[in-house]
Amino acid sequence: MTRIITLLFLCFAAVAACTPSSTTTIGADGRPLPTVYKIRGNPEKLQFRMLDSVNALRQASGLQPVQLNSQLNAAAATHSKDMARQNRPWHFGSDGSSPIDRAARVGYFGTFLGEAISETFETETETLAAWMQEPGPRSVILDPKATQMGFAWHQESGGKIWWTLEMGTGG
Repeated sequence: MTRIITLLFLCFAAVAACTPSSTTTIGADGRPLPTVYKIRGNPEKLQFRMLDSVNALRQASGLQPVQLNSQLNAAAATHSKDMARQNRPWHFGSDGSSPIDRAARVGYFGTFLGEAISETFETETETLAAWMQEPGPRSVILDPKATQMGFAWHQESGGKIWWTLEMGTGG
């Protein structure tokens, strides 16, 4: 009898291990709430994935590829952290700085072309897809004059991600 009970217990444990443990939470609007995307690992990998995605979109539009620029990356990182501190996605810093001001502060001597920002729980590729649906960010990403790109983010402990993409020309 003990063998049968033990065998049944092991069978139930095995079946329970196969059942998905996460459940979808429904929001007030009746739609599933987003799952938290946790950024882990090497940040440069994520930057290069975004660069590859942006360049694929630019190539499909007949435009030249862009390259990552360390100064634009620094300006993007500063702004992502500042947006999180302010708890609002907008193009001006808490000190009143513009995207051009932030690029100049980090030593970027090229021509600053534009900025795309987002506050989300989504991945970088989902964020890029959302940017491409909006005329402003789309025109920044597909600016024919662009030769350089900066990309960074800040993720809060609760999972919210503040994304910033900068575009410029060489200088």
